[in-house]
Amino acid sequence: MATTLATSEKGVLPSSTSSAAQPATKRYLALDAFRGFIMLTLAAEGFGFSALKGDPTWGRVASWFHHVPWEGGVFWDMIQPSFMFMVGVAMPLALARRTELGATPRENFRHVLTRFVHLIILSQILIWVSAGQIKPQLINVLSQIAFTYVLTYLIIRWPWRYQALAAFVLLAGWTALLFAFPGPDGPFSHRDHIGLRVDRAIFRYDYDPAYSTLNFLTSTVWTLAGAWVGRLLMSNKSHRENLTKLAAGMVVSFALAFALHPWIPFIKQVGTASFVLYSLGWVLFMLIGFYWLIEVRGYRRWTFPLVVVGMNSIFIYSLSVILPEWLDHTVGVFTFHYNFIGTLAPVAQACTVLFVMWYLCYWLYKRNIFLKL
Repeated sequence: MATTLATSEKGVLPSSTSSAAQPATKRYLALDAFRGFIMLTLAAEGFGFSALKGDPTWGRVASWFHHVPWEGGVFWDMIQPSFMFMVGVAMPLALARRTELGATPRENFRHVLTRFVHLIILSQILIWVSAGQIKPQLINVLSQIAFTYVLTYLIIRWPWRYQALAAFVLLAGWTALLFAFPGPDGPFSHRDHIGLRVDRAIFRYDYDPAYSTLNFLTSTVWTLAGAWVGRLLMSNKSHRENLTKLAAGMVVSFALAFALHPWIPFIKQVGTASFVLYSLGWVLFMLIGFYWLIEVRGYRRWTFPLVVVGMNSIFIYSLSVILPEWLDHTVGVFTFHYNFIGTLAPVAQACTVLFVMWYLCYWLYKRNIFLKL
């Protein structure tokens, strides 16, 4: 996202397997690679497996790349939480860098508000262009990030115990609203939960699926948790201590999620407290994997394709929203949509389209062009 921060040359830090912490103004390569992985997966739109949902051989794999209809969570349901988490990770690093360059707290706050406006504007443009009509809404991931970005900035200025309290209040407050204003089929109503009613009153139409603008209340916990991790990685701790704390956060997230689950189901569309904690556990699990492999074990060369995407996440996200059909049609002229290879033709076609998008990012990368808000 626009939270891509200053790094060493072209986003790749000097190779090192030591446990020394990186300076606050630099990025761990693991963060760039993880962000690139998330953005590449998001742009892939399921890698073409959506066409194989009912296939007896590949249907199981296809299910990993579809949002669950209502309760539960699969890999595809973890992409948005990861996206919003990584925005939070970058925040303290970016603010520290701005402060080093002389920015005052007032200037930082103005910067945050400016980014909020830019994210909202870009989200609406992408929505309108992809839909072919002007239809304002705030459930788009960029709109949600805009809200969580501002809230997280305000919260991380407090002492940590109040930050933790704020996370609790956001999760508990949204849960209380759901129970206080239940729909015809209970507090977690697919047709009429409180978030849908608020959006119906403002925008005069219903969303399907049942996401709502108020999802940002609990989504802020993803971004806030990311900011905590960002601060952890700035604190000059060893890799061992960083991994221990990340693992502890993962265990606590899973434990709280499953403790709540009997009363509050895992529902991404409603942004239930249990789902937020459950998905946060998986996000931390993935980050631990990237951190261990890249920073601890020192396997860095393979990350280059991911870094290329991570450095231009705004570009590839926008491209995947407004031009997927055009790219598919254009590429298909030359690939014949791989109809000659049989069952996996949609997968081959989707991966080819993804490669084209990656190459466009690479073209920008080689010219030091990085689109930011």
